[in-house]
Amino acid sequence: MIKMIKLFDPTIDKKEENVIIKTLKSHFWASGKGTGNVSKFEQEFRKFIGSDNCVAVNSGTAALYLSFSLQNIKNSEVILPSLSFVSTAHSILLNGGKPVFVDLDEKTLCIDPEKIEKSITRKTKVILPVHFGGMPCDLDKINEISQKKNLVIIEDAAHATGSTYRNKKIGSHSRLVCFSFHPVKNLSMPTGGLISINSKAHQKISEILKSKRWCGIKQRIGPNYDVDKVGWNYYMNEFSAAIGLIQLKKLKKLNNIRKSIAKRYNNEINVKSKMPFNRDCSYHLYWIIVKNRNEFMKKMRNKGIETGIHYKPIHQMTLYKENLALPITEKIGKSIVSIPIHANLEHADVDKIIVNVNRFAK
Repeated sequence: MIKMIKLFDPTIDKKEENVIIKTLKSHFWASGKGTGNVSKFEQEFRKFIGSDNCVAVNSGTAALYLSFSLQNIKNSEVILPSLSFVSTAHSILLNGGKPVFVDLDEKTLCIDPEKIEKSITRKTKVILPVHFGGMPCDLDKINEISQKKNLVIIEDAAHATGSTYRNKKIGSHSRLVCFSFHPVKNLSMPTGGLISINSKAHQKISEILKSKRWCGIKQRIGPNYDVDKVGWNYYMNEFSAAIGLIQLKKLKKLNNIRKSIAKRYNNEINVKSKMPFNRDCSYHLYWIIVKNRNEFMKKMRNKGIETGIHYKPIHQMTLYKENLALPITEKIGKSIVSIPIHANLEHADVDKIIVNVNRFAK
């Protein structure tokens, strides 16, 4: 039986095992208030990205939802790309807003700022750029548009932990930036997400988010507390935070391994369209464009190489389907394939992937 090269694979060692056992034996596994490892992780991640504040939650989806819950977007429009995980759009819909999908920059697969500007109406309130695959969006142009039109920016950085833009870490630019720490992400946890905050009012925003992540509870002293708003059960648990603290220490090294693999892919894979090499990118995934996707993926699997599709465009799904033409997104959506990129790949694995991509891709 052929050993499968995984598309994604978290990198762990004895340190993660030890903190799980330590947390297990502590009998302190979770706290809605976010003390213990959760508080430590928030502080360490804030220092890592250079933001004003951080609030940990239990998923990237929760981070997006809570961020939009602060904006009062009911009956307002939010501009976003269609090539993303569906949570990006769900977070808008669940807060009463309308997703407005625009097309991509074909080289980076990030949202095209020119298309953003052309899609703004009097109902537009928020721009939601997605750092696709870890590739940083053009935040300068997006910020210029937002200032000119008095719009809010909320960044979807689910793929971009450790990515940089203008020599600053992603997470330190916009007022609210949302991260995911799903097991397949660069910083892996069993479950986890985070909102970074950049604002003079960061303390107040943090307090509101911490209340909302815990059923609206605030001012808890012992068994006494108050609730003055609706909230959700979105807090991070102690096991995830403990692993996150270990993963954060390794992140730069692990991302550098991803970058070295991406550089080889960029130099050695012979397809017309592929993810460009950029030192600022964290390479959560690496995409290529093929004409024969189903056949290609089947042949790669037969050779023991797992591949994936990221993503089917959201505007083509039943819930979001409308009479909308996004030619670049639709073309990419039919032919994009993700190939393995993670720190557990051996040199021989990378050699095998490159040889077989060049053999089977058309």
